[in-house]
Amino acid sequence: MIATTVRLGVSRIGNEVRSYFRQGDSVFFTFLFPLLMLTIFSTAFSAQSFGTDDNGDSLSAASYYLPGMLAAGLLLSGVQNLAIDIAVERGDGTLKRLAGTPLPVVSYFIGKLGQVLVTGAAQAVLLLVVARVVFGVDLPTTAAAWSTFAWVFLLGVTTSAVLGIALSRIPRTGKSATAVIIPITLVLQFISGVYLAFTDLPTWLQNVASVFPLKWMAQGMRSVFLPSGFERLEQGEVWNLGGVALVTGLWLVVGLVICRVTFRWIRKDG
Repeated sequence: MIATTVRLGVSRIGNEVRSYFRQGDSVFFTFLFPLLMLTIFSTAFSAQSFGTDDNGDSLSAASYYLPGMLAAGLLLSGVQNLAIDIAVERGDGTLKRLAGTPLPVVSYFIGKLGQVLVTGAAQAVLLLVVARVVFGVDLPTTAAAWSTFAWVFLLGVTTSAVLGIALSRIPRTGKSATAVIIPITLVLQFISGVYLAFTDLPTWLQNVASVFPLKWMAQGMRSVFLPSGFERLEQGEVWNLGGVALVTGLWLVVGLVICRVTFRWIRKDG
């Protein structure tokens, strides 16, 4: 039974990925949006220095914004993408039709999670390639740095996907999903150190942002791609990777519980 559930879920991943790339709005606002923002910031602030690296050389805008865009990509690929996508599928009757098939809910989840993992990984690779080739960003050269990147990415993308499934219950209709979900993800990006330096925010706003996982995912990415001297600009003047794992992991558990309790093929009030 478990093997069949997993097999059905894995078989759905390819269909989910193809469906994702057929939706122009999803591709632009989730897959390409971080790349667009990286390009805008890197170009607009190309003449500005954002500090110095470990060798004393000037840090470019592309180098400074890359970690935040990688973290934002996790949020958009998981939370925004799935919350809107599943709400639309619930509204147009797709989930109702699936309810009439032998497909287990777990298999449906596996397909969605797999889609986010594949598209999120492709997005991260695209960001890294463009940052290196187009903007000349120096990428990490140590195995330790890439190991940190790997676990922050995997934990972040999984948590974001689960939270996206959980948030898909909020929109009343598929048509309202975009208007409901995008403001949530946009506000989180602005208060979590993606577009603005986190320490430039008021202390109370930093504390609010610290409750949510995006701030911690961005901090984990900064620990990988920014020079060691930037650690003093974080809360507590440390990268605090233990905090990154703890808070993001807690949100993963919270998301799983919400999904287990609230997910239905159709809305009871619909």
